[in-house]
Amino acid sequence: MKLSELYQSKKCVFSIECFPPKQTENYPKMQATLRQMAALNPDFISVTYGAGGSAGGVSTVEIASYIKNELHIEPMAHFVCMGSNEAKMTADLAALAATGVQNVLALRGDATPLRPQSPDFVHASDLTAFIRYRQPGFGIAGACYPEGHPESATVQQDLDGLKRKVAAGADHLLSQLFFDNYQYYRFVNRARKAGLDVPISAGVMPIVRKSQIERTVALSSASLPAEFTRMIARYQNDEQALFDAGVDYAVRQLRDLIEGGADGVHLYAMNNFTVAQRVYDGIRDLL
Repeated sequence: MKLSELYQSKKCVFSIECFPPKQTENYPKMQATLRQMAALNPDFISVTYGAGGSAGGVSTVEIASYIKNELHIEPMAHFVCMGSNEAKMTADLAALAATGVQNVLALRGDATPLRPQSPDFVHASDLTAFIRYRQPGFGIAGACYPEGHPESATVQQDLDGLKRKVAAGADHLLSQLFFDNYQYYRFVNRARKAGLDVPISAGVMPIVRKSQIERTVALSSASLPAEFTRMIARYQNDEQALFDAGVDYAVRQLRDLIEGGADGVHLYAMNNFTVAQRVYDGIRDLL
């Protein structure tokens, strides 16, 4: 099933994101976590990009296949421009299609020493168009940034890039994480006024560990509302209190988004079933 069909049939789509383990010996543990998450009845599970054998880890294709064929939940596999080209992407998409997976998230990705800029896909819209017209049969999602892409000079420039992505074939959009719902609502309003009528899922990550504060909060470039910063200041040195407060903040954020008419809510659970379960228990009555 293409995920665009889910958005047409449900008032609010609920999804969870997972990431491949860096070491193959950790894959059985991840499979057990995914089986637990399946019990939360997500409409789909997205799988972030993992290089597989060359990096010593488990590939996105392998995990997406497990979700599809063993757990019988729709997966969405992430693919990135960086480090790829048309030949490699053709082979990777063929491998994914052979497993029965029908949904991908097309991303530019960040350049690294192992993943230089692609000669064929400079922007995510280039990869989106390639998949749409050269590898038909996939549903395609695109990323969006409620507070603007960090590399966009203006809000309008960011919207123009998003319009190119949708015109290239993106069926729906998945947002970067944010902590202030006002940013999401303002972004959706601007997108609709700009003529973007595809579903836009809201991405939320519970901050439940001190190690996440610098790594996740700083790298996301998300603005921090006063309530959030007070929570961090008060509980950052109390492990259990921060966990409880972080889950509670995410639950309240998600409940507001669902009640506010979000097309979908996407949980960045960081492969943590306890977090996913606690959050799901707090919003299940609205789904």
